[in-house]
Amino acid sequence: MSTLRTGPLNSICDISGLRVGNAIDSKVKTGVTVLTGDAAFTASYAVVGGAPGSRDTDLLEPDKTVQSVDAIVLSGGSAFGLDSAGGVAHELRAIRRGFAVGDVTIPIIPTAILFDMANGGEKAWEVAPYAELGRKAYLAAGTKFDIGSAGAGFGALCGITKGGLGTSSLKLRTGGTVGALIAANPVGNALTPDQKHFWAAPFEIQNEFGGYGISQNITPSLGIDQSKLGALHPQANTTIGIIATDFNLDKAELKRLAITAHDGLARAIYPSHLPYDGDLIFAVSTGKLAKPKDPVLLSTLSSAAANCVARAVARGVFHAQVEDGDLKPTARQLIDS
Repeated sequence: MSTLRTGPLNSICDISGLRVGNAIDSKVKTGVTVLTGDAAFTASYAVVGGAPGSRDTDLLEPDKTVQSVDAIVLSGGSAFGLDSAGGVAHELRAIRRGFAVGDVTIPIIPTAILFDMANGGEKAWEVAPYAELGRKAYLAAGTKFDIGSAGAGFGALCGITKGGLGTSSLKLRTGGTVGALIAANPVGNALTPDQKHFWAAPFEIQNEFGGYGISQNITPSLGIDQSKLGALHPQANTTIGIIATDFNLDKAELKRLAITAHDGLARAIYPSHLPYDGDLIFAVSTGKLAKPKDPVLLSTLSSAAANCVARAVARGVFHAQVEDGDLKPTARQLIDS
């Protein structure tokens, strides 16, 4: 039995001051997820996949001027989904949240998108829905939110199953918390080749994604034949997400945290970080806790972040629901078959 302990919500919202909102369009089979907070927060990011899509991420590099952001958006819709940040910006501007330049307030809203354009939804829109979905997701933000077929994970697909939106958290012995929010839409799979277990099973806490245990019969494989590269569209991919902590980290430390958090994707998705994946993880700090005098704190946080990411992937895929017009089964349909 694991001795690791989640926060009370097992969610990124176990980081005090953070809120998450979702919005979906069931006909289009797409959605948007927004992370915001009681105040602006420090952020950085890391891209490991070969085909990312994003907005305002250069501002998060440690050498850039902007030191805090007002929200982070995860969206379906491929490049169209970048419009979702505009809807969030509209609402933030109305309450004068953002980067002040004279009499003008500019909300800073880094955004990452995934490709859900080939999932059976109706994509022949006259006006793309993403700005409105972004606005609705921001207005829905709270400490409790749906996972699975929700938000940016609503139209997500893995290699052989539906994808989904997942979250998780860990409480550290030092008193701080780490949380993850992941929209899983990868080339590869969250399930092992026997289609009965999750790759992330060794990291599961309290049966949070079904308690199916660890597969004992995995045949060595490159994993390509059961991925989207063998079954669907090689461009229809990407896992995006956010890792958060309440420790006061600067942008350089958050950059390192985002890089190591990608290890969680490699633990939960096989294969991962391929040329057709656009895998991107943001890292944020609310700064509510001063860093203890611990020379290995960042290493501890990095390990915890990867753990949370792996579990969030599996939780998102595990909680995916059956929807009209689905092209793929849910993980639970396969496991229970």
